[in-house]
Parts: sequence; structure tokens; C-alpha cells
Amino acid sequence: MNADRQVAGTVTEFDSARGLGRIDTAGASVTFHCVEIADGSREIESGQAVWYRAGRKFGVVEAFRIRPRPV
Repeated sequence: MNADRQVAGTVTEFDSARGLGRIDTAGASVTFHCVEIADGSREIESGQAVWYRAGRKFGVVEAFRIRPRPV
């Protein structure tokens, strides 16, 4: 995945106690940490449509710059 490109996806899991979640997009699934939510809230609902960028962190593809998108 190209970190320069925004990708549309949907939050399918979010554990607020751990701050970890997963975003699914056409044929791919990426994890994220709550510090990557762009508005600084550190909270997001499962089912939320989002824009994000993807890149490698510690050898794993993760989502970053996550922000809600209109449905």
C-alpha cells in the first residue's frame, strides 16, 4: 500500500481499553492504534467509514492518519 494515497475503509473492530483496532477495505485488512486517529480523540466506533493512509511500522502494514468520511 502506498503511504501517499488515501484509502477508504470501514472500522470493523476497536478495543478502546487497548487502543487497538482493525480497518477493512476491498480485499485488505489493516490494524491501527488509537494515536493514529487524526482528530486526537483516541476513540472511534466500529462501523465508522474512514479515510486512512497505510504504511509499514515495525515490519507490519498499519493504518495512520485515520479520519471519518461521509457515507
